[in-house]
Parts: sequence; C-alpha cells; structure tokens
Amino acid sequence: MKIGFIGLGRMGHNMVLNLLDKKYEVVVHNRSQEPIKEAAKKGAIPAFTIKDLIKNLPKPRIIWIMISAGKPVDDMIKKLLPYLEKNDILIDGGNSNYIDTTRRYNYLKREGVHYLDCGTSGGLKGARHGACLTIGGDKKVFKKTEKLFRDLATKNGYLYTGNSGSGHFVKVVHNGMEYVMLEALGEGFDVLNSGPYNLDYKAIANVWSHGSIIRSFLTELAVDTFKNDPKLKKIKGIVGGGETGTWVMQYAKKWRVPAPALEAALNMRKLSRKNERFSGKVIAALRNEFGGHTVVKNE
Repeated sequence: MKIGFIGLGRMGHNMVLNLLDKKYEVVVHNRSQEPIKEAAKKGAIPAFTIKDLIKNLPKPRIIWIMISAGKPVDDMIKKLLPYLEKNDILIDGGNSNYIDTTRRYNYLKREGVHYLDCGTSGGLKGARHGACLTIGGDKKVFKKTEKLFRDLATKNGYLYTGNSGSGHFVKVVHNGMEYVMLEALGEGFDVLNSGPYNLDYKAIANVWSHGSIIRSFLTELAVDTFKNDPKLKKIKGIVGGGETGTWVMQYAKKWRVPAPALEAALNMRKLSRKNERFSGKVIAALRNEFGGHTVVKNE
C-alpha cells in the first residue's frame, strides 16, 4: 500500500517508521524540510510540496494528517482540497476536537472527499511499535482502510467507534482520564517525598508495576523516570499541556457530568507554573517519557 503522510513531528516520524517496517510506501510532507530529509534517509519518499505529495500517490489517494489541532488542520485541508478528487481519503490522526472533526467531515463530504478521524494513543513507543487507535467516520471507508489501522496498531489495539468525530471524542476523553491518573501518581509520590523515610522511588514504581492494583503503563514509565533522575532534581515541577483536558471539562459541564477529579488536575497544572511541587516534577517527567513533551530543566 502507498499512502501520503503529512506531519513529521515526534509522533508522525515514529508512525512513518512503523509503516516503513510494514513495507508501506510512504510519501512524506512536512512544513519544514529537515524532517522530510530525515524520513527519506529511512526509506520514505520525500514530497517538499503538496503538489509533489499528490502526484506521487495512486488514486484514490489515502493521506494521513498528523499535525496540531485547530487552525493548522483547517489550513492543511484548504491546501490539499484543490488537488483532491472524488473518493480520496483524508485521515486526521491528531488530537482534534470532535466538534471540529464533524464540521470538517460534512464540508469534505460535500466535496466528495472521505474523512476519517483517528485518536492515536500510546505515546512515542506506541507510534513506533504499535499504537492504540480509535477510528470514527463512514464504516465503508473504514473497512477500505482497515489494514492500515491494523498495521499501525498494537495487537487488538484498534477500534471502529462509529460516526464521524467519535474516534477523536473517545481519544480526548481518554486524555482527560490520563490527566487524573497522572495527578494521582504525582500526588502520591509527593506525599512519599515529604515523609520521614529516604525511599527509592524507582524500586517503588517497579514493585507497583508487578501485581499492585495501580499497576499501569504509567508506573512502568515511572521506573525509567526515577532511574534517570532518582529525586527529579534535574527538572522543575512545571507541567505543560492542558488543551485536551480542557475540552473534556467543557464537555462535562455541557452535559452536567460531575468531573471534580479532572477539574482538580487541570487546576494543579495551572498552579504548577506558579507554585512548584514534587508532584509537578513527577507529572512533567512522565509526560516527557511517554510523549517527549518538553520539561523545564534546572540550571
């Protein structure tokens, strides 16, 4: 299979490598040229313009978009649309708001272009070796592209969730839950750090990853986090992000769903920029581990 891929950031680059491992022909495009050249060194077909991307793809074209949510996605669709033809397929694999997704779906449907939304989870390791995917849009179009999702996903790690927007909706709610779980781990290690014992946090994270009720991918990542910096002295407790969690909070308020844990997690992220705590260090370090998100280092 030959597909186009737009967006070669941390996640996109690793997904392209994953596809190349599966013997896909991947035509890659990015806003800046250096990531295109890097992907080309690994076997991807470089496309330095949208026109080159389209020219190198068979009809009907399949193009995966992996860029920042909001205006960048709308701008990219506007750039692509003059070159697209009836039955071409666009897949948005980023963290888009489902409301934007359904609007784009309806707009592109009038133009004869298919649009699928794919929530992509699993961090950088998942992108490289097998992600968790939730896909929304027309089921017939999903069926035509199912092999692509199967090959990008870990075993049993993809799901068709329903109508347009549902894949992104499920992924964004997942992110809200992630905020709460990160906050819980951060607070727990903060209490441990404030207590009367000189504890080995790497060893604690490791034993919790084997049989405990709270064992998870996050506790496994914490092992690596504390291995690299046992007391997290190298970084500040400033936590970035917040966009997708804010969307989930808006959904909850709209539908009058109580979400006090998420609200607290969002507030603590904001407070971390003014009042650092060890919990913030833990969360920032874990986000860096799974997603490569930037941490603020101590000088």
